Amino acid sequence: MRVGVHMCRGNWSKKDGVHLSGDYTPLVGAFEQMHVRQLVLEFATPRAGDIDVVGRALAGRELGLGVVNQRSDQVETVESIVEKVERALQYFSPAQIFMNPDCGFGTFAQRCMSDERTAVEKMRRIVQAARVLRERYH
Repeated sequence: MRVGVHMCRGNWSKKDGVHLSGDYTPLVGAFEQMHVRQLVLEFATPRAGDIDVVGRALAGRELGLGVVNQRSDQVETVESIVEKVERALQYFSPAQIFMNPDCGFGTFAQRCMSDERTAVEKMRRIVQAARVLRERYH
């Protein structure tokens, strides 16, 4: 089994409306056929739809759960990140969930979506959320 696949719906603009949107329903069949252990998917914005679609079909896999939006200057709260993970915990065990930014802060060389300070703060919030979740679930 290959390690994983990363899905990015667009990372060229801070305008959320120009990126692909919709839940993962049309892709579930393809995901099911992939011989991968982990799916890294965007879930930091409502554009990605509900975690239920992926959770019902792919709960046997690891999930790289997008919990912060790299295209936004707004830094997510620890509570909002924890809530996203707790929603995923309805389908996945704690050991199956890996928190990450949507698209992993991947950008074009000449067009960064986040400045360094914002990116660092978003990563700090992920770490803080991980601490909260570890206390609750370990």
